[in-house]
Amino acid sequence: MPLPSHLLPALVLLLAAASPGWAWVPNRCRTPSGATCNFVCDCRDCSDETQCGFHAAPSALGAPFACDFEQDSCGWRDISTSGYSWLRDRAGAARGGPGPGSDHTRGTDLGWFVAVGTHRGKAASTAALRSPVLREAAPACELRLWYHAASGDVAELRLELTHGTETLTLWQSSGPWGPGWQELVVATGRIRGDFRVTFSATRNATHRGAVALDDVAFSGCGLPNPQARCPLGQHHCRNKACVEAQQLCDQEDDCGDSSDEDGPTCSHHMSTDFETGLGLWNHSEGWTRNRSAGGPEPPAWPRRDHSRNSAQGYFLASVAEPSAPAILYSPELQASGPYNCSLTFYHYLHGSEATCLQLFLQTQGPGALQAPVLLRRRRGELGAAWVRDRVDIRSEHPFQILLAGHTGPGGVVGLDDLVLSDSCKPVLGTSGPPPELWGPAPWLQASGQQPQGFCELGHLSCGDLCVPPEQLCDFQQQCEGGEDERECGTTDFEPPTAAGWEDASVGRLQWGRRQAQESGGPGTDASGAAAGHFLSLQRAWGQLTAEARALTAPLGPSGPHCELHLAYYFQSRLPGFLALAVVEGGSRELVWQAPGSGSGVWKVDRVLLGARRRPFWLELVGLVDLDGPGQQGAGVDNVSMKDCSPAVAAKKDTEVSCNFERDMCGWHIGHLTDAHWHRTESRGPGYDHTTGSGYFMVLDPADPPARGPGAHLLTRARAPAAGQECLSFWFHLHGPQVGTLRLLLRRDGKADSRLWSRSGSHGNRWHEAWATLHHEEDSGAQYQLLFEGLRDGFRGTMALDDVAVRPGPCWAPRRCSFEDSACGFSTAGLWVRQTNATGRAAWGPGADHTTETAQGHYMAVDTSPQALPQGRVASLTSEEHRPLARPACLTFWYHLSARKPGTLQVHVEEAGRRQVLSVGGHGGLTWRLGTVEVQAQQAWRVVFEAVAAGVEHTYIALDDLFLQDGPCPRPASCDFETGLCGWSHLPSASLGGYSWDWSSGATPSRYPQPPVDHTLGTDAGHFALFETGVLGPGGRAAGLRSEPLPPTEASCLRFWYYMGFPEHFYQGQLRVLQSSARGQLAVWGADGRLRHQWLEGQVEVASAEEFQIVFEASLGGQPALGPIGLDDIEFLAGQPCQLSVPSQGATAGATLVPAAVGGALLVLTLLVLLGVLGRHWLQKGGCPFRGATEAKATGFDNVLFNADQVTLPTSITNDP
Repeated sequence: MPLPSHLLPALVLLLAAASPGWAWVPNRCRTPSGATCNFVCDCRDCSDETQCGFHAAPSALGAPFACDFEQDSCGWRDISTSGYSWLRDRAGAARGGPGPGSDHTRGTDLGWFVAVGTHRGKAASTAALRSPVLREAAPACELRLWYHAASGDVAELRLELTHGTETLTLWQSSGPWGPGWQELVVATGRIRGDFRVTFSATRNATHRGAVALDDVAFSGCGLPNPQARCPLGQHHCRNKACVEAQQLCDQEDDCGDSSDEDGPTCSHHMSTDFETGLGLWNHSEGWTRNRSAGGPEPPAWPRRDHSRNSAQGYFLASVAEPSAPAILYSPELQASGPYNCSLTFYHYLHGSEATCLQLFLQTQGPGALQAPVLLRRRRGELGAAWVRDRVDIRSEHPFQILLAGHTGPGGVVGLDDLVLSDSCKPVLGTSGPPPELWGPAPWLQASGQQPQGFCELGHLSCGDLCVPPEQLCDFQQQCEGGEDERECGTTDFEPPTAAGWEDASVGRLQWGRRQAQESGGPGTDASGAAAGHFLSLQRAWGQLTAEARALTAPLGPSGPHCELHLAYYFQSRLPGFLALAVVEGGSRELVWQAPGSGSGVWKVDRVLLGARRRPFWLELVGLVDLDGPGQQGAGVDNVSMKDCSPAVAAKKDTEVSCNFERDMCGWHIGHLTDAHWHRTESRGPGYDHTTGSGYFMVLDPADPPARGPGAHLLTRARAPAAGQECLSFWFHLHGPQVGTLRLLLRRDGKADSRLWSRSGSHGNRWHEAWATLHHEEDSGAQYQLLFEGLRDGFRGTMALDDVAVRPGPCWAPRRCSFEDSACGFSTAGLWVRQTNATGRAAWGPGADHTTETAQGHYMAVDTSPQALPQGRVASLTSEEHRPLARPACLTFWYHLSARKPGTLQVHVEEAGRRQVLSVGGHGGLTWRLGTVEVQAQQAWRVVFEAVAAGVEHTYIALDDLFLQDGPCPRPASCDFETGLCGWSHLPSASLGGYSWDWSSGATPSRYPQPPVDHTLGTDAGHFALFETGVLGPGGRAAGLRSEPLPPTEASCLRFWYYMGFPEHFYQGQLRVLQSSARGQLAVWGADGRLRHQWLEGQVEVASAEEFQIVFEASLGGQPALGPIGLDDIEFLAGQPCQLSVPSQGATAGATLVPAAVGGALLVLTLLVLLGVLGRHWLQKGGCPFRGATEAKATGFDNVLFNADQVTLPTSITNDP
């Protein structure tokens, strides 16, 4: 029965209110099955292209069809046949695992990807992820994806395409793979009919097999749509599609029905596809006609030809060395009439940066043979793809075309589909190679730096010197005339060689040297000369990726002061851009980008490149629409590299002590990833430690956004001033996803030594830290200091200030987690710093306390009789602590084995020794908190003594020592004025992996927070808080955990909490959980919005076993910036609560009147609508939907304790 028309709008509103963000839109588009998943939106809403391995319509014309896995798997399906399989996952679900710490799309652990986890089976296993059926890929189709596979985790990765009965291997790698997310771009070529793409990971007994995949995108894959008429200059295909005129007769099916390659237009072209031979062409030694399916070949060998896009197809390949290039030559030709003779060809350069293909024109003059003229040169790594090119030749005399291939180690040069236009006429009666082909040919140079005289291949001869390749472009002049540094990127582009800049484009744009007055750009070069030259973006014949790329020769090493200066002009509309990247270690780092769309006039800029290892390359990347509206274009001129030699040094470079007020002293930026430290001035929530208004170093991964996992700040190599030095500094770690800050010491030829680290938020304040540097006496070895910041997400910043170094050792550290070292403790050989990462530790806890993982470190002593006889003592003695101006509290976490290990005694040594604590008895599976109050007016040490009980398989362990000012608080109680007391705020995998914070209202912060605390009622007071803006959908949470508490029949927990959220639909949730070996119980809960006030809460807890209290913050509505605060937590052991305030599940406080009234009106409106609908249906004879059944109520995850009763899930209380 249809609904009355006057009720339809109300029902739509009701549905929208019940399901925000969802809307029902009728879709009457019906497409044939062959038109779905073909990269063309036939329906207006692109619904025919959903669940096709990508989602819906591109956001802009020409944008790729992509899947980021944020909503679902986009139709990708696991087809694995073993337990090793693919699943949609995110990093936060398995914190600390072998997979990525964040996805690629968002760069945080909130984002989704697909991954295979570790698999412990001994047999080899393959996990395969397959796309849905896709249809009709265009010749320029590219598949781009990002993968994460740490070396050692997987034996092989493979990307395959199956169409018909053939499976093509598009890409295959056995590593090694770099850290972080790696980009993979492959060209599929023209695929007719249906096909699937499969990404697989193979593991064996020695590889764990953790791999992740994200941001899969198909670009340029759709065939052109039919059109009634074509734009001027385009060809109308038989199927009514339109293609460019230059796409005719190029051996690629651009129309989709091959009509651009058939018919009278192409019948007089001379094509050679090498399927049955070389056709008109001849070759010297070095070229071989081959195919991919012929057996084992070099790793860089083409996996398919271009003509058939098949492993069965033939092509021409060369692995000839530069000393003996392979030559392919045409018959003698004559250009007919006024038309150009054009050669279209497809080339393949892969496997070596030294790979080079050159095309020469050999002309027969009136009386003599002319010297060959170089018409085209492609050099370097172009990837495993066939790239189109074309050369137009106009000559009055007969000529021959010569193609010369050179390769470096492991490189391959390939040729396929050579097409001579119909205006190229063979000269009858001539054949054979051109003269001098078989002899030495100085014109066959692959680059400007060639061996000469007595030098070896690859060496540069200058005078009496032979400069080896590794000393070319190292910014240190070897040759008197500077020849070794001449082709290294510094140029005004007046010399034809362009200082080693090589175009590496494979699309419709390329970089080329051009005279200013012919460019149609600014009209002059950067120096104002109309006859001058510069590097400009030009049209090209390639068919793949749109952007143009140009690279220098291999460079480096460079010093920390290395800068690149350049002049540029850029005029374009979006999505055009002009950028400079550094290619190093298989990854690209964007270091500069031209601002905005530009004005088309010359500008100058400089870029700090800094210290980098050899080899690295500079890469110019540009994209403009030369056929678009306006005068679009881009160019670069007057490139120079300044102070790049590692030997360039200033007096300040040796300064480690630095307050960063003047500059960075001897510290410089490392280039671990695209994330960087920045020297910044105090402003807003960021303030320095020195003066509160000066400068400091900051790492903020959100400004600018950075994908990399971290950043380095390091010194230059320096000699130690003494056998021991003390490095002190102030650090600031703030934010719910701040990550980890480490201090490392680096020596040549040795692994980096970790001296210090901190993880998670340490409150919105500066903290002092120090570490002792130990050097080998009289070794003369230099060292570097390195601060490494590793992010967890984008919500959090880390900062450094006031670094100082002095001779002699430091005081003992105030905090020690044993993650980096033994913190100076002397062990007498019995205490051991260890981890249970292998799962095979003979004794000790299975996980540490700091990280709660098997990879974490702690100190432990074996108290078994054979290791420590009964009554014997094992001592662990700290370094000297500085005298205390006031009493302090020393906290530590200890772990006793299940069987009685003996006694742990704590002594303080000042003038004499005194015992301040002794614990013993049985342990268990839990780390316990120990506290000692210390008063010492002189230097003092703490000594931990393990007294053995003589019981087999026993141990005592220690972790997380912390010395804080003030007296020790009562268990599970804290006013947060000096810190978090015994409450643990570090990220926990079971609670979502987010960190609670600690701050005060007076401290500037970039996150919302209470203006005052509860203890003092002023902005100077402190509190604990959590910023819920980092939480995404899915019920993620962050926990603040107490120390383990003893069993109790009834104890009262009192606390004050704060909530503040901007709108009615945004609300935070705060729960109190009681956690024990039996699981977790929710004993109190509250939600709130617009409650900008401190509210009191209390709950009575009871447990027959040891337990912990957990305050869990979560988000009940949409993600929003909003703080949840805690203050004045008081645990009254053995004292029942006095129910004087709303508690145990109540909301504990009045809601603001407008919010309450608005909520009541909304509910009332919905009830009225439902009443009208119900009355109408009853009058018509009941419910119009037949067969409906009542939905069963779902159960609860936790038992909820209310004020006067325990409410159990329905599934428990109801009888079956």
